[in-house]
Amino acid sequence: MRWDNLAPDGGAAASALFGAGAVTTRTFDTPEFRGITFHEVRARSILNRVPGASRMPFEWTVNPYRGCTHACVYCFARKSHGYLDLDTGLGFDSQIVVKTNTPELLRRELASPRWRGEHVAMGTNVDCYQRAEGRYRLMPGVLAALTERANPFSILTKGTLILRDLELLRAAADVTDVGVSVSVGFTDPELWRTVEPGTPSPGRRLDVVRTLTAHGIPCGVLMAPVIPWLGDRPDQLRDTVRAVAAAGATSVTPLVLHLRPGAREWFMSWLARHHPGLVPRYEALYANGAYAPTAYQRRITRQVHELAAEYGIGPAPAGAARRVSRPAPAPDGPPPATQLSLL
Repeated sequence: MRWDNLAPDGGAAASALFGAGAVTTRTFDTPEFRGITFHEVRARSILNRVPGASRMPFEWTVNPYRGCTHACVYCFARKSHGYLDLDTGLGFDSQIVVKTNTPELLRRELASPRWRGEHVAMGTNVDCYQRAEGRYRLMPGVLAALTERANPFSILTKGTLILRDLELLRAAADVTDVGVSVSVGFTDPELWRTVEPGTPSPGRRLDVVRTLTAHGIPCGVLMAPVIPWLGDRPDQLRDTVRAVAAAGATSVTPLVLHLRPGAREWFMSWLARHHPGLVPRYEALYANGAYAPTAYQRRITRQVHELAAEYGIGPAPAGAARRVSRPAPAPDGPPPATQLSLL
């Protein structure tokens, strides 16, 4: 693992991303951060345009962190650590880049005459509510900046820490479109412990869905990833969709595991250790690239959609965001119940 290119004299890569002399390295001797190194940086920009060739259904993202202590063995963002000459395996899990000036920088960029108020997606690269957020508390400032500008946004997370910001989400939803989704690909406890060792359990994540919905923030579930031969049996899919429905999710959208460069090597090394018999099958399934064959993806999607219909939920409409509308209280009376509308 190298960190040379983030030093003050580290060259073009460092100067393009961070200000000179802006890197501070810290470790914390607390159980939740033991073995984790934090590299505090001052970013030069924070609103990132998604490349045109991307399959993502949005154009702009905000990522306060690089690297993720969730340590998901399949995480496609691992390759991004390589851009900083950081290790994409254990280094991605334990070398966390923290953009400490995210809120102030975002506030400035949102105020620019060039900014047109486009939708901003968060949690689509690494989780903005990973454990580091409990210490650095960047998201309250991010949510405040977006709310001040009534700028639409969405959050995807596996982190229960999002509940800390419940009232900030409610305030934002009063003035703009807010979409929240929680990622739960499966409910199998053994699979969770081995492929997502740093995340809250699937049950705790579904409690987040339940709590957000109960407080007037409709929440969908991205059922991702569905992992071939480990999490795709019909009974496993049924158990997951049933649990998602019981949590009150507004939608469930399946996504089959994809293995991009960086993630592919780390996942396959994990597979060789834990399920060596599956290695040839994976090599065949992903022989043509990062994505499983279309026929397989369609089969999984059809099964999940059928189960979702059975349990009374469905896929999220394309581009949909949720908004909470709270009417003004009647004079001399109690506040009315929260009303929900899907826009």
